[in-house]
Amino acid sequence: QVQLVESGGGLVQPGGSLKLSCAASGFTLSRYAVSWYRQVPGKERELVAIITQTGGSTNYADSVKGRFTISRDITKNTVYLQMNSLKPEDTAVYYCHADRVLTSVRYWGQGIQVTVSS
Repeated sequence: QVQLVESGGGLVQPGGSLKLSCAASGFTLSRYAVSWYRQVPGKERELVAIITQTGGSTNYADSVKGRFTISRDITKNTVYLQMNSLKPEDTAVYYCHADRVLTSVRYWGQGIQVTVSS
């Protein structure tokens, strides 16, 4: 069964850290560009970070640059999002997205809640 499963979310105080995981099953995640998006109620889904298939290139939204790091572990078929210095405005549902570039094959995870609050 093909799926992406996010984990690692939860409640954290401002200034704290969380590490999200996006684990793939049923396909080889290293063949896909992987992105993390986030969404709050009433707003469009926002691209947070992206990593290429090889992991050689990453890019970030301006709002998270210097605080978030996206990485992949090929042996675990997993992509991570390390989130440091969290702010209340980082509160959102975070989604993992895998894109087999130059094809129409794409997958979404189910989303995971991250809440930054004191």
